[in-house]
This record gives sequence, C-alpha cells and structure tokens, in this order.
Amino acid sequence: MGKAYSIDLRDRVYSDVENGLSRRAAARRFGVSASTGVRLAQRMAATGSLAPSRQGRPTGGGKLAAYRNVVIGWVEAQGDITLQELAERLLSEHAVKAHLSSLSRLLTAAGFTVKKNAAGERNRSR
Repeated sequence: MGKAYSIDLRDRVYSDVENGLSRRAAARRFGVSASTGVRLAQRMAATGSLAPSRQGRPTGGGKLAAYRNVVIGWVEAQGDITLQELAERLLSEHAVKAHLSSLSRLLTAAGFTVKKNAAGERNRSR
C-alpha cells in the first residue's frame, strides 16, 4: 500500500484551493498529481477533514469471527486439541471449512500460546 501524504502538505494544497487557485494548479505548485488536488478538495467537501482514511482490511471480520467463542470453548474444554481436530470439528458441526493458519491466528489473538510440558508434549494455555 502506498503512504499517505502528510497532513501539512494536504493543508497547504487545500489552502491554495480555498484562496482561489484551481485544484490542479495547487497540486502542481506542491509537486503532487492533479488528481490528488481534486481528491483533497472532494474529501474536504464530503467529510470536513483532510486526514487520510485508514488503509487495509477492516478488523474483526472473517468467517471465523462468528465461531470464535465456540472454538475457544473447545480449546478450554480440551487443552491438548490440535488445530487439525479443531478444523475437522468445525467442519462437521458447523459446516465451516477453516484453514489451520486461520484457526491459529484466532487462538493467538484470543491469548492462547503453545507451550511444551515436562514430558515434551505440547499444551495450549491462555
């Protein structure tokens, strides 16, 4: 993803637009593309702010979000359950096919870690 222009540059371009310079001329003056000048003016008219919007995917989504508590409940009930077993159980009980890495990210975000016990076996703990 590209990096957003600084607020300072955005303010300077827009202030020239407010002072009567065309959007394209203001953009040219500060060395940014003409479309940037146009978009800054449109953004100010629509939102009242020149701040850049957040980039990337919105948080909290995904198909496993609805089953988060179910999966956590299974792990808490059976601490040594594997990711493969979780995926199979999710598929059989809820008809949701989940990749092992997705389940791992969900459990890591919930605070679970994989630790080895004295016998060398792995155990999930929170």
